[in-house]
Amino acid sequence: MIDRIGNKSLMLEKALDAAWMRNEAISNNIANVNTPGFKKSYVKFEELLIDAADKFQISGIKKDEKFIPIGKDRKISASPEIVKEKFTSMRRDGNNVDIDVEMAELAKNTIKYNALVAQLSKEFSKIKLAINGR
Repeated sequence: MIDRIGNKSLMLEKALDAAWMRNEAISNNIANVNTPGFKKSYVKFEELLIDAADKFQISGIKKDEKFIPIGKDRKISASPEIVKEKFTSMRRDGNNVDIDVEMAELAKNTIKYNALVAQLSKEFSKIKLAINGR
């Protein structure tokens, strides 16, 4: 049970890290909207999480050496990555940042970040409730 709580909290923390990194990447894109030759960056996390979940297998408890092990002992783990777009260009100066798209992404990311904070706070409240019994 504790492992499930810990794993869920860990994944929420990684999602928060990804949202924070995404906020920094978007802010950097917005700050360089008029920089000639600048290429925007974005954070890749959800795709990596889906790939990690696809590789995840259930494992069983092996109480005796004669038993056949079930699955592999793996945990879902994915870390956010910053990716820079190299080949696209929207303007003659080589910059590929669209301010409207970036502002919309920033608003979407802020909502996602706040939802993740609320979810993690709820998880910690559950743990506190289990410890205190009230």
